[in-house]
Amino acid sequence: MHTGLQAVTTEIQKAVVGKQDVIKKILMAILARGHILLDDVPGVGKTTLALALSRSLGLICRRIQFTPDVMPSDIVGFSVYNRETGQFEYRPGVVNGTNLLLGDEINRTSSRTQSALLEAMEEGQVTVDGNTYPLPEPFIVIATQNNVGTAGTQLLPYAQMDRFLVRLSVGYPDFEAQMGILRDRQRTDPLESVARVVSREDVLTMQRESQAVVSQDSILAYITRLAMASREHPMTELGISPRGALFLDRMAKARAYLLGRDFVIPEDVQAVFQDVSAHRVLLSQKARLAGYTVTSVLEDLLRQVSVPDGAGA
Repeated sequence: MHTGLQAVTTEIQKAVVGKQDVIKKILMAILARGHILLDDVPGVGKTTLALALSRSLGLICRRIQFTPDVMPSDIVGFSVYNRETGQFEYRPGVVNGTNLLLGDEINRTSSRTQSALLEAMEEGQVTVDGNTYPLPEPFIVIATQNNVGTAGTQLLPYAQMDRFLVRLSVGYPDFEAQMGILRDRQRTDPLESVARVVSREDVLTMQRESQAVVSQDSILAYITRLAMASREHPMTELGISPRGALFLDRMAKARAYLLGRDFVIPEDVQAVFQDVSAHRVLLSQKARLAGYTVTSVLEDLLRQVSVPDGAGA
């Protein structure tokens, strides 16, 4: 693993026990300049994970709890009239000056507020009263949502789901990890021991280096075949979007970079395929009645689509 990222993983694991795989995937998403959706139950350490990430990466972290009364202006800011100067002054929102935004329970807020977050996620800027305000780099959103069916929640629109690079689940800890959590918190908060091991500038450098990882045409053709097969599969209503194919390439590059390679191999694509694609594929009614799942359909695609030969592919 990349030396700096190995040090980051070690620091995060001081506060988040037994979730090395999830930590690596989140780091890959950050390298790929993407946003993360955590689809999980409350109390599994999502906030702790975000805070440990921000501390070890030297990033400014803020948190917002989404509720039905959160307004778009809470996200992007608003203008207020100053009587003394006779001018309108901009009051920043939660995204301004933030590198890592933790948005808790995004599916509890209104569609207007969700839409206000979309511009920030997609464009790296916000627009208020005709004025555009750039956001700092990097700008990463880690949004959480409760399982649908929980009181007060609603499905995120497909267009918003497609903005997230990956959808992950932290999940409950196993027995040993749960025991470790209880032991570690008997006297101190493990977050206090998490140290900064890289800087914001280092993160930007690693993002550029990850982007420079080479995807040969055979790899791009493989990604294209997977995306097109998902759209043509008899059990899907919607397949992987063009944005999803771009994100799959970026995430595969990030995995290669994390593992110390400067080129992508088919295994990189396969390893991140479910996390990048599962929230972009909608099953047909026929598939749901027949007991198919998105996971099983994506596994079918990996089996059916031809894999390029050669390590350097």
